[in-house]
Amino acid sequence: MDISSKKLPMILIVILLGILIVQFVSNDSDKKFIDVETCEIWVEDSLTKKPRYLGEYDSKCLDFKNLNP
Repeated sequence: MDISSKKLPMILIVILLGILIVQFVSNDSDKKFIDVETCEIWVEDSLTKKPRYLGEYDSKCLDFKNLNP
């Protein structure tokens, strides 16, 4: 395929649109957040928009809290 061909821009556009669609589909809508005070992991409930705590704690945050009292 020659760089000056008329098919190359269309092929590149299709490839880039495919990558964009894959990134959009694989985007996790349940993003996990970390509570700064307790290091507990929570997600935002999509219906009520309130935090829902998972009962799990981030180990890196806990280690950091233990180093800095």
